[in-house]
Amino acid sequence: MSKKIIVPFGPQHPVLPEPIHVDLVLEDERVVEAIPSIGYIHRGLETLVAKREYPEYVYIAERTCGICSFIHGMTYCQAVEQVMDIEVPERALYLRTIWSEYSRLHSHLLWLGLFADAVGFENLFMASWKAREFVLDVLEETTGGRVIQGSCKVGGVRRDIPGKTLERMARDLDVFERELKDIAGVFLNDESIIGRTRGVGVLSRDDAYYLGAMGPTARGSGVGIDLRKTGYAAYGKLQFKPVVETGGDCYSRCAVRVKELFTSIDLIRQAAAKIPEGEIEVKPKGNPDGEYFSRAEQPRGELVHYVKGDGSKHLVRSRIRTPTLTNLPPLVKMLAGCELADVPVIVLSIDPCIGCMER
Repeated sequence: MSKKIIVPFGPQHPVLPEPIHVDLVLEDERVVEAIPSIGYIHRGLETLVAKREYPEYVYIAERTCGICSFIHGMTYCQAVEQVMDIEVPERALYLRTIWSEYSRLHSHLLWLGLFADAVGFENLFMASWKAREFVLDVLEETTGGRVIQGSCKVGGVRRDIPGKTLERMARDLDVFERELKDIAGVFLNDESIIGRTRGVGVLSRDDAYYLGAMGPTARGSGVGIDLRKTGYAAYGKLQFKPVVETGGDCYSRCAVRVKELFTSIDLIRQAAAKIPEGEIEVKPKGNPDGEYFSRAEQPRGELVHYVKGDGSKHLVRSRIRTPTLTNLPPLVKMLAGCELADVPVIVLSIDPCIGCMER
């Protein structure tokens, strides 16, 4: 009879870029149970609403995560705008959509590089991050920041993108798309990646649904939930279908992210072609008095920003729920029964952001 041992996994690990900690209960080389621990890098961001006025808190919200910072800022702004009954100009909504999709490209390419590194494919890691530089250059040109954009504000956006720049961005995406097709072909067809990911970390459709999986983790198991279909920002005026795979394993979650790169490119093209002329912001009047629960689709899944105001310049409450938190129970389910050597790949397959989760 084999003896059970407990092996601590993280928060520092040579494969993982995130400080996640999981206690693995092992029988020989097989994981029997995984027990996660959270709170290692808790920063207390939510309490800063008592010290920063609500327009300033946009910058705090953006710094919840360095990879999907723009979407954090936008979701917070959406919540405050609903409380204050602010009608955001249509051009600003399109600009928010364009920057959101560039942020998604940024996040997915970063993750694909890290995933390639986890399976030992260093050339693919470098190719993914080289492609990501194109996205960061566009973000820097149009917002002033490569990682933290600071271009979203309550009532609209701080910067506009000239029409000629939008036309050039659309043309540049043609070249970028061809480069991505080469990278995508390796992720989807290379035998070394398929061997490390297919049939590994399987999450059934029912488990994904009832355990609350979100984003590519859910869509990789056949659950077609994508908050962009609710029509926030300008998504209601754009055409797209959520990318869904049914395998439920690490390969399927990888395939969802690979295919979403091309969905994001198409959405940027549509938004750049349809964006109307007009103002990019309205000035808020008064202070937030009420509460609202705002949702958006982060690269990792559903993001929630809840705000509550009492009519003063400082919010009474800000509450953030990130997709990594909702994907933790599905991760525990995936890890049970896997081989110890597969743990880093399975953990990475949910694209964990511990800074996001612990705030």
